[in-house]
Amino acid sequence: MEFAEKRLTNQRLYHGAVIDLDLETVALPNGKTAKREIVRHPGAAAIMALTADQRMIFVEQWREPLQQVTLEVPAGKIDARDVDVEAAAWRELNEEAGYTADKLTLQARFYSSPGFADERMSLYLATDIQPVTKRLALDDDEFLRLHLLTLAQAQEQIEAGVICDAKTLIAVQYWQAMS
Repeated sequence: MEFAEKRLTNQRLYHGAVIDLDLETVALPNGKTAKREIVRHPGAAAIMALTADQRMIFVEQWREPLQQVTLEVPAGKIDARDVDVEAAAWRELNEEAGYTADKLTLQARFYSSPGFADERMSLYLATDIQPVTKRLALDDDEFLRLHLLTLAQAQEQIEAGVICDAKTLIAVQYWQAMS
């Protein structure tokens, strides 16, 4: 059976600073039609930043959709300042963590929620990290606190539900596999 759906119409319902929302009408493989609500996102970079003493940088922040504080790897969306996703990774490492690295190595690319969104995340490993000499300003609506955790401490935070987002869970799994 062919699974591909054919887009018949597309209507932009919302255009925002972070996402757009489209309503598509598609033809299904059985000939019927269906509606698809799709969140459009420019993509994002996430960074596994490891210190020389094998701790990883996490940022603590409030996540309004979850109504809780989370610990996450530094990350952010690609925007007009970036020529590509790797440039976004370098910028976010500086902006959110206050660090730079000798090297960024792509570890994985994945879609955060392919059932309704096209956001593609690129996860980078930052090695030989050091504090920046010139830190970029956080976004006006960003309030973060830096944490340096061991792998055991990160796993405790997963158990506690504080590390709970997909990109950070994937980053910790990669870290565990490296150990």
